[in-house]
Amino acid sequence: MEKIRRHYIFYGRVQGVGFRYRARASADSYGVSGWVRNLSDGTVEMEAEGYEESIDKMIQSIEQGRYVVIENLRVKETKPTGERYFRILD
Repeated sequence: MEKIRRHYIFYGRVQGVGFRYRARASADSYGVSGWVRNLSDGTVEMEAEGYEESIDKMIQSIEQGRYVVIENLRVKETKPTGERYFRILD
């Protein structure tokens, strides 16, 4: 089984609700690397690298956040980089 990398843009109530911190905690729980950051248009951008099942579980965990409401998301497959940690970017 090979690792994959996905680029996400999340739309909805995704800023000011702990989304990035939940993403980092979920990434740590499922062994996913990458990064997450807020964008100026109110969306959240994220790249996640790991095994497909782990990334899927991470996304499900984020969606279960108490105040997080993901109304839509864009996903694009990208090339794995070998990144080892998950970071919150400013």
